[in-house]
Amino acid sequence: MTGKKFHRYVVAAFWVSLVFCIGFSYFYMKWVIPDKLNVVAEEEEQFHFSMPFGVTLSSDSEEVVLSNGSNIPTDQINLSVNQPFSVYSENQGSYKIGLKLFGWLQLKDIQVDVVDTKYAIPCGTPVGIYLKSDGIMVIGTGDITKKDGMIVEPAFGVLQSGDYIEAFNGTPLKDKEALVTELNKNGTSEAVLAVRRGDQEIEVKMTPVEGEDGNPKLGVWVRDDTQGIGTMTYIDMNGNFGALGHGISDSDTGGVVQIEDGALYETSILGIEKGTFGKPGVMSGVIYYGPGSVLGTIHSNTEEGIFGTVNERFKQTAKADAIPIGYRQDVKKGTAYIRSDVSGVVKDYEIEIQKVDYTTAHKNKGMVIKVTDPELLAITGGIVQGMSGSPIIQDGKLIGAVTHVFIQDSTRGYGIFIENMLEAAE
Repeated sequence: MTGKKFHRYVVAAFWVSLVFCIGFSYFYMKWVIPDKLNVVAEEEEQFHFSMPFGVTLSSDSEEVVLSNGSNIPTDQINLSVNQPFSVYSENQGSYKIGLKLFGWLQLKDIQVDVVDTKYAIPCGTPVGIYLKSDGIMVIGTGDITKKDGMIVEPAFGVLQSGDYIEAFNGTPLKDKEALVTELNKNGTSEAVLAVRRGDQEIEVKMTPVEGEDGNPKLGVWVRDDTQGIGTMTYIDMNGNFGALGHGISDSDTGGVVQIEDGALYETSILGIEKGTFGKPGVMSGVIYYGPGSVLGTIHSNTEEGIFGTVNERFKQTAKADAIPIGYRQDVKKGTAYIRSDVSGVVKDYEIEIQKVDYTTAHKNKGMVIKVTDPELLAITGGIVQGMSGSPIIQDGKLIGAVTHVFIQDSTRGYGIFIENMLEAAE
């Protein structure tokens, strides 16, 4: 290889490496740095993000001042690798901080919401949950055996798992029974179904077939409700609640159930099966359905939990005091506590926060936690199904909730930042 060719290869490699580094840094830092920060008015809030290169932060408003440890507030600061910075504002409102790479390449705008100190009651009590789906949920399609013995699957390729049937020949459907009623009226004539598929509203045509029992069939498995047991995370000062820290998904489709409404009911925990290697433990109990057992109404089911309002009956059982809300910058590795009712009495159990992911990439997996309390380990073996929503408290602030257990290690699991739940509740 001649010297000129070698030189060209070196130059080309340099520019390729430079472009790659800039591109990688651009997308990495857009991912690792949140799009939104919450700070409390008149409190200096410190943030620390893992950054491979230096960046420049600039405030678009004189209401928000920045500092990089020099104790000299300003509207623009340059940060070195892994250097913390602080944000301060006296006035509530929504502002923007600009983020630039190398001082000139605009990466993103970070929304800064300056809020008053918020308080909530951390609960930790188990509740029975009932959800009514918004439409008739399609679980899957199946074979139909006709009177002549022929096997057909009329819904195959027409309806999909995760679809929601909203109307049959123009008649709105409230439940499975209404679907059966309209199907029987229609017989084996072609029918038009209004279906919600993801974010789309579509119409599909189907021709039901006559089954062995003489009744018309669509060849589809459906569900219109779901229920289970979870843990109440918090009640705010207006009687609004958040629970679970993750959405309720259908066991067959895997998708978060789209709901019309729902209710909370009293429940009793009858037993706890400890988790073992490769098999999560579970809380088993009974839900008391009935007007006298209702504790509240559910308005929404989201990836960050279920939300709604509690009634006076539940408020009377919430004996704990309200404590301040802690935002993601308040969360740190080390000792914290989860509040749970696994023993029949609401108690705080010690845990260790082992990892904190300050980004918004995993909305309900912002923390990795490990149960260290001997009493809780003796009762549950760690984290079990049904404990999702147990509030996490650190330094006297409500900072999050338990969401998932590690299948291979029941003593460890994930937690969600409480601010993500509060934002989903809005």
